[in-house]
Amino acid sequence: MIPLKDSIPNVYRPYMVWCLIGANALVFVYTLGLDPVQLSRFFHMFGVVPARFTQPEWAAWMGYPDQGFYTAVSYMFIHGGLAHFLINSWMLWIFADNIEDVMGPWKFLVFYLLCGVMALLTHMLFNLGSTVPVVGASGAIAGVMGAYFLLYPHSRVITFIPFFFIVELPAVIFLGIWFILQVVFAIGADIFSSGSGVAWWAHAGGFLAGMALLPLFRDKKRCYYCYEARKRTGGFYLE
Repeated sequence: MIPLKDSIPNVYRPYMVWCLIGANALVFVYTLGLDPVQLSRFFHMFGVVPARFTQPEWAAWMGYPDQGFYTAVSYMFIHGGLAHFLINSWMLWIFADNIEDVMGPWKFLVFYLLCGVMALLTHMLFNLGSTVPVVGASGAIAGVMGAYFLLYPHSRVITFIPFFFIVELPAVIFLGIWFILQVVFAIGADIFSSGSGVAWWAHAGGFLAGMALLPLFRDKKRCYYCYEARKRTGGFYLE
């Protein structure tokens, strides 16, 4: 399911969302200039390889530098291809402006990064010995979607279902189905040991992290202002 538009207008300009998309774009453009060997090294140095932290002897033998905890943040800005970059950027564009609305740009940035870290930890919990780098903003964006699920359950999401049709769904249905699919695919990948290349558990963990962290980052004054602004313009906001 691909969201095309949601029905909640943003009240503030989403400066931090623009910055995050821009940062992702800059890193993606940089990777386009790397040859396959350089790209693989870049993924291993700035993406997260779980075994680098769970098997330090192996990591030292493979030549990974010490103190690689910076990768818990850097991995969120690296994407494995054009489709990966475009889908993540689009999901961020659709859902994140309304979350930045109720947090403010700097609180939203911290919230976003924490969701990404918690998504990563969830992935590592189920892939402790993996030597495959994890890259992408999907886990952090899943956190944004989890917060949206709580804040705007009755928002309407115009959704494209590939090869079928375009339909308008309540956000609670769209995001609920999305979350369930992540868990189902994650369990299926574990049972059948299928290497799909998608960090399903990171998506599920990020979504739950966003729900859990929302009360800590929501700014009540901004929430009230957004509510009043949308009421005046015919929009709606659910506290």
